[in-house]
Amino acid sequence: MTQKKKELPYLERDISWMYFNERILQEATRPHVPLLERMSFLGIYSNNLDEFYRVRMASQSRIAECTDRSAARESEHAKKVIKHIGKLNAQYAKAYSQAVADVTEALRRENICLVTDTELTPEQQDFIHDYYHSKLSGLIVPVWFSAIRMLDYENDADIYLAVKVTRREPKPAADYAFLELPVAQCGRFVRLPDHEGRSYLMYLDDVVRYCLPFIFEGLDFTGFEAYTFKFTRDAEMEIDNDLRTGMLQKISKGVKSRKRGEPLRVLYDASMPKDLLKRVLHKLDLDSLDTVLAGGRYQNHKDFMKFPDCGRADLRYPAWPPILKRELDGPSSLLSRIQERDRFIHVPYHSFDSFIRLLQEAAVSKEVTSIKMTLYRLAKESKVVRALIGAARNGKKVTVVIELLARFDEASNINWSKRMQEAGIKVIFGVEGLKVHSKLVHIGMKRGADVACISTGNFHEGNARTYTDCMLMTASRRLVKDVDSVFEFIERPYSPIRFKELLVSPNEMKNRFVALINNEIKNKKSGKPAYIRIKINHITDPVMVEKLYEASRAGVDVDLLVRGNCSLVTGVEGVSDHIRISGIIDRYLEHSRIFIFAAGGEERVFIGSADWMPRNLDNRVEVVTPVYDPRVKEEMKRVVDFGLRDTLQARMVDGQGKNLYCEPSEGEAPFRSQEALYEYYRSQEETNEETHNE
Repeated sequence: MTQKKKELPYLERDISWMYFNERILQEATRPHVPLLERMSFLGIYSNNLDEFYRVRMASQSRIAECTDRSAARESEHAKKVIKHIGKLNAQYAKAYSQAVADVTEALRRENICLVTDTELTPEQQDFIHDYYHSKLSGLIVPVWFSAIRMLDYENDADIYLAVKVTRREPKPAADYAFLELPVAQCGRFVRLPDHEGRSYLMYLDDVVRYCLPFIFEGLDFTGFEAYTFKFTRDAEMEIDNDLRTGMLQKISKGVKSRKRGEPLRVLYDASMPKDLLKRVLHKLDLDSLDTVLAGGRYQNHKDFMKFPDCGRADLRYPAWPPILKRELDGPSSLLSRIQERDRFIHVPYHSFDSFIRLLQEAAVSKEVTSIKMTLYRLAKESKVVRALIGAARNGKKVTVVIELLARFDEASNINWSKRMQEAGIKVIFGVEGLKVHSKLVHIGMKRGADVACISTGNFHEGNARTYTDCMLMTASRRLVKDVDSVFEFIERPYSPIRFKELLVSPNEMKNRFVALINNEIKNKKSGKPAYIRIKINHITDPVMVEKLYEASRAGVDVDLLVRGNCSLVTGVEGVSDHIRISGIIDRYLEHSRIFIFAAGGEERVFIGSADWMPRNLDNRVEVVTPVYDPRVKEEMKRVVDFGLRDTLQARMVDGQGKNLYCEPSEGEAPFRSQEALYEYYRSQEETNEETHNE
């Protein structure tokens, strides 16, 4: 833990992230979570950790390596963070291995059995022999360690087997190779024939181990050993304004010449012989700050997210089909209905199809003259883009702002950009120096009010099935005019544009939020209603952290739902006595951002795309909108209220990584917010249906 500004407690962002990922690991150990969902949480934990090391730990490592004297303080701090994270990683790795073993054993009791290459029956051996010749043959080409200088061609998204082969004649000898597992072509798990009511699965790792004599056929080797290893490369440096600009420049000059993409974490089978491990590590060329961690027989468990269900739907969460809101269904125009009053959807509880239908109507309607939209991440087969292309073909003036630097989606976004340009869409590639992270749509009309959509999440059909996000659909002139001004700002970022209603970063959003908190402090001192309730993904911005501490010291009750990074520390006497924070991990990923301020009894509610991190408030184009419609306000308040009441899936976020569950009061049943919300929305639509039929 580090101290910032007047010695106020401030938890380092990356340490906080480790605490968050441990909450996901906890979910994989809970008996009430269906077994195959527990397996999926193990995969999510592993995948998260890989990305964390690629990006955040890469940045910390580069800062730690800086040799410029003026950056010595930051360098030493980074070394401490790396050391702390290393300890947490080792601690969690043991818990992870135990969780994998527990879930695997529980699946066996449910007649889903993972078998190794040494446990095969004669019939299963025949199956694997046939599988090799029909599927694997030709996909695996071993590479001798002695033939390469470095492991610089290999991809860290893949899994490798380090192989030791031996022969006895004419004299004992050993040689060493590695090979890539063809997971992309074959999947990570091979399903063997069922037998006597049991399903049998095998890691591809073990299938390949069993097939090593076929792979090295004709080379006179008689002994074969193979052990998995994987590594994580430095993806790129990401500091996100954590350091002042001058220091960033010094670090980029003073840091050692470190090639982008160098390995910085290695996981390997602890039973790998020393002579083989020595060759693996030598070809990766690690340094003292990199992580080398002995693990179990298998690495790269992100594949657990796609673990075969073997037809056992009962081991998954029960289905919650997305609810199609009646007010957004039926033959009448959606544009007209939004012009009547504000509407909203909350995915994945509500169907994202309502938004797709709105875009499709706008693409075809002769009353629509223009569509402007920001896009951050896009589905592989995006219905959103298809609607936009259709609109352009129908003569609408279509403008799309697409963020080419959306991490890990760059290639997909570039491909879609070309297709949109070919269709006549004006494509704007963001703002130089600023990521465009806002989620906006503006629909221009010939007659009547223009329409806008402001969302907390991406316009992405895939995400809309698993991420909780709220979308406001409005024709409110004051909001729609500001949305149009955001697009003007993106096209002309240095023009003097002021926003009357919307909170827009990097312009005035942080100052507006500070003013809202200051107002709560003032009202508390004046005896007026004062409280702050926020649902958000991350809070790490030092200014916002300090303002929340200030509100707490003034006696303002601060209740926060924070899913991920959180630099606040609760329970510090005289600093955070009035701050309560919980984080929810459940079947859906909590993603919506909702801000509620008492405002002296005239409650103010906002939703939008921005977390309270330096990158969001200072270095991105983000938009947060006030919610004025009383019905929509009540719905947003309900989302936050249900989250704060959660006593089944919520953990206390205390800044110390304890991750204790929020227990129900004595005599009360556990409350699960996501389930309660789904049931509320479902019953609401059933009531609307009955009312309509009367």
